Amino acid sequence: MRLVIVSIGRLKQGPERELAERYRERFDGIGGKLGFRGIEIHEISESRARNAAARIAEEAGAISAAIPEKSVLVALDERGDNIDSGAFARHLGRWRDESVANTIFVIGGADGLSPDLRRMAKLRIAFGAATWPHQMVRVMLLEQVYRAATILAGHPYHRA
Repeated sequence: MRLVIVSIGRLKQGPERELAERYRERFDGIGGKLGFRGIEIHEISESRARNAAARIAEEAGAISAAIPEKSVLVALDERGDNIDSGAFARHLGRWRDESVANTIFVIGGADGLSPDLRRMAKLRIAFGAATWPHQMVRVMLLEQVYRAATILAGHPYHRA
């Protein structure tokens, strides 16, 4: 199963990018042995539209264009569910075992995701009640994907 992160906004050079790459590389080291084909990241520029509704719609169109058929969509959304790392790992493991071709994680822009994208998502998750910058959400998501792989592999990284 291929994992893809589609994110509004770009990670510039700096500590967030370095940390994101570290978790991505760690995942690549263990994920292949578990039936995952790595993590791709598609960065989409933030909309320059004048109002929030237009920005959300424009960004939703760009996100939708990046989602291949036969994909499971996971929305990172402040209104999503707070799930623990074990539950997250079980979702990824189940989709892999069901031969899902792609799991697509979407991270919206400053105005959030469109209601249509949220409805399309098989899973909507939040990293707590706080609002996080997209750069931090990407780092946290990559860490959780790596953690999920270690859980599925029985690796001691995750201690619960």
